[in-house]
Amino acid sequence: MTPRITGTGRPAGISAAGVSVRRATARDAKRLTGLIRSSSAYEGPYAPMISGYRVGPDYIETHRVFLAAAPDGRVLGFYALLLAPPELDLMFVADAAQGLGLGRRLISHMKEEARAAGVRSVRVVSHPPAEGFYLGVGAERVGTVTANPPAVMWDRPELVIRVAPAATPRPGPEPHRSRHP
Repeated sequence: MTPRITGTGRPAGISAAGVSVRRATARDAKRLTGLIRSSSAYEGPYAPMISGYRVGPDYIETHRVFLAAAPDGRVLGFYALLLAPPELDLMFVADAAQGLGLGRRLISHMKEEARAAGVRSVRVVSHPPAEGFYLGVGAERVGTVTANPPAVMWDRPELVIRVAPAATPRPGPEPHRSRHP
């Protein structure tokens, strides 16, 4: 059980200040798995999707997995970007850290990673309750992925997050040169 501050719904000491985003390592696998399994977004009818789900060290070493960590080392969220084809495979923010802007920060970080890899758009197959979040960060709905029983019993929104290409400096006007020395 996580200690909570009365009236805030957040464990003591969680704020966006001081949160860092770093590449996950194989040693983070158990903590990322724990974050997924403790997500209240996957309770009730959505529970079968994460039942027994595990983020393994091999997954972290194979894909671009980044986590948001509090100054004390607590994992507050993470995402996994697959490049071939480009897809946001996993994204979770700890229940206690929701509403702090960490999801937006992770999406912004993911877009920078995708841009650096030359990716122009990233597919997202969203957990139905998370669709509003993705639309709020600029994703566009492009379709629906049909249910795949027994693990996924519901249709899921399919979205695309566009990634603007890296800005290239435009040549400006020629500097004025004096004819006099």
